[in-house]
Amino acid sequence: MTTKTKRTGRQLLQTTIAAAMAFTMLAAPFTSTNTAYAQADSEGSPTQAASALTAQTKQDVKTNIQYDIQAKLNTDDMTISGKQTVKYRNTSSDKLNDVVFRLFADAHRSKETQPSMFARSNEEIAQENPDKKSEDFLGGIDIISVKDAATGRTLATKNEKQALTVQLEKALNQDEEVALELEYKTKIPFGSQRLSYQKDIINGAHWFPVMSVYDEKTHTWNKTPYSTKFETDYYEVADYNVNMNVPEKLQVVMPGQMSEQPAEAGRKVVSTKSDKTRELVFFSSEKFHKASKTKNGLTVEYVYYNDNNDPAKTAVINKYIDQAFKAIEFFSDKFGKYEYPEFRIVESHVEGVAVEFSRVIQMGLVDANAAPEKKTAFVHEIAHQWFHSIIGNDSETESFLDEGFADFAMSYFFNEQGSKLSGFDNVRSDIYPLDIAINSTNDNAGESPDALFYKRGRLAIYELYRTVGQEKFDAFMKEYFNRYAYRNATVAGLLQTIEDQFGKAVRDRMDDNLNKPNFELKPEYGMTEAEQAEFMRLGMVEMYDGVEQGYPNLSKETMFKIMTKALHGEPLTIVYSNPVSKAAKEQQEMLFSGIQNMLSMTGMKADIMSERQAIKKNMETTLAKSNVIVIGNPKHNTFIQALKPAIVAKAEQAGFPWKEVMNKPGLHGAYGVTHPYNKDRMVVHYFWTDDHVNEKAAAGFLPLAGMKTLMVTNNFYQYFVQKADGSIYKEKFVDNPISKLFQTEE
Repeated sequence: MTTKTKRTGRQLLQTTIAAAMAFTMLAAPFTSTNTAYAQADSEGSPTQAASALTAQTKQDVKTNIQYDIQAKLNTDDMTISGKQTVKYRNTSSDKLNDVVFRLFADAHRSKETQPSMFARSNEEIAQENPDKKSEDFLGGIDIISVKDAATGRTLATKNEKQALTVQLEKALNQDEEVALELEYKTKIPFGSQRLSYQKDIINGAHWFPVMSVYDEKTHTWNKTPYSTKFETDYYEVADYNVNMNVPEKLQVVMPGQMSEQPAEAGRKVVSTKSDKTRELVFFSSEKFHKASKTKNGLTVEYVYYNDNNDPAKTAVINKYIDQAFKAIEFFSDKFGKYEYPEFRIVESHVEGVAVEFSRVIQMGLVDANAAPEKKTAFVHEIAHQWFHSIIGNDSETESFLDEGFADFAMSYFFNEQGSKLSGFDNVRSDIYPLDIAINSTNDNAGESPDALFYKRGRLAIYELYRTVGQEKFDAFMKEYFNRYAYRNATVAGLLQTIEDQFGKAVRDRMDDNLNKPNFELKPEYGMTEAEQAEFMRLGMVEMYDGVEQGYPNLSKETMFKIMTKALHGEPLTIVYSNPVSKAAKEQQEMLFSGIQNMLSMTGMKADIMSERQAIKKNMETTLAKSNVIVIGNPKHNTFIQALKPAIVAKAEQAGFPWKEVMNKPGLHGAYGVTHPYNKDRMVVHYFWTDDHVNEKAAAGFLPLAGMKTLMVTNNFYQYFVQKADGSIYKEKFVDNPISKLFQTEE
């Protein structure tokens, strides 16, 4: 992940470690409850708005849009033929001569207008499917006709940049209603997008024309095309009645109260009634299985793959359902009740991306050994049911309102569960400011939406939480929920709610935090250096243990394992070569500095030895009991020379040609072996075969050697040897699939 902020090597290391912790944490089994499971295959004046909204409860909100959709899914050519009647009531005081529908499916007309976050996935999918052409990855929506439902007359339209403007026969005054009939055909692109198909699944977001949002303050309809960089989900809540004709074998998931009935031969109609819903999506596959549980009037359903009917997969899915209930109950208590009768989770082939929708979330493939109780992304997406679905916002211009609050809510949940790694300590650990305001548009966020909207956003909310205290903060969140549930919130409205609850000084501080660059948490709420080190240590322990469990067959000589041992309290000693030239001494210190950064950031310490007599004296005592990192030319290193025959033998047994490498000039690298004196300890040797490494090779080798070999975000190296020009002479490693996500530009 890159930002516009230039970072030092230590900052880059800390960012990489933090990101890796978030990505690779694993956990112990979850204990389920005794409940049985069911198994089956706009605002005006802010102050005036505040008083008006608190007088009117969220339950009184009436939708001003109703959809009746009749659609047919054709899987032969991956199209949807649809007809819909849309009733729209003008709730503004403006007289409307036209209305606007969003055609986000048209983002797939060209590669340039498609969201770029799926570009890498589509490149990989294209390589796996050489029969597919570039045009197969494109789609769109063709409008066949638009009519006034009352008169049957065809209406004039303008279709431009994913916005369909419909000229009304008669201007629409406040509280007046119009009914429109639209006929269309949507082409679903192949690949990985919110609207797409691949393998056995169809992802069905943005598949029909959706009413845009009218801004009474600017007297304009929102016509912003879907973001190529992040998300542009901005809707009014509406009532949906959808009937979708599909192949009989397809299992279909939509929000709302679903039902099925037979249709023509080989097909069926899947229906849903989904009121007060912000967006209507569907997912379909012939391979879906379902698990569900009902509790206190709410049914949580997980739709998942289990071709082999693996009971372990079913068991872990049920644990996810338990975790969903726990999160929903927490958020309902803290923010406001989840009033819908159902909540659905869909397993799919998305990689590294989880997506929120109204009353439905889309997750990646679930491993039977997963630990749902520590799956932060899962809870984050559930939190979006409050901050995106129930409370809406313009995620093109104010993404902080949904992503920042969802990530804070996720951290709040884990903090109350007692998690040091995923709770508020994780929020506070993000200490590097960005020279961009948190309240930025997607375009202005550049390549840093996660760092800005999620991490910085939740940190600003955390400061508010600490400023006013938990009790007052919880009361404030309930008030914010009551004002904006089933409406669209704005940052201005949020600030007004803060002022109404806590006064102008607190509001002004939050205003600065959100709207000025380089926000930093007040020092009194931050982590001490000791807290930071302990947080990083705990995270590293869990991260390394998780990798060890996930890759049980890695060779015992794999170099990162020396870090696992040190993290669990085993002694660690670093041994320098001596005597050496001035250049070699400087290079030893440079390499050590990178390793020491990794150790000190997690509170770990290593003994340092360089004097020959001290090394000899401790060879069969301290050094025999310790894991050892050796640095420098083996000819000048007392530890290597004392144990050379045993080290050579153990290296050769592990497949590392020690004699060949060490007797060839111009090489440098690292290798791992079992300690000759102790089968439970390791030796890792960072070496060069000349007096020192040449200047060009040193720049690429010395600063990052520790990260390359000891961090689990890289490939799992047993050894690597480079030539003087930096090219590979010999290497042995096991590929780490996530390593490409943490590669840094030199």
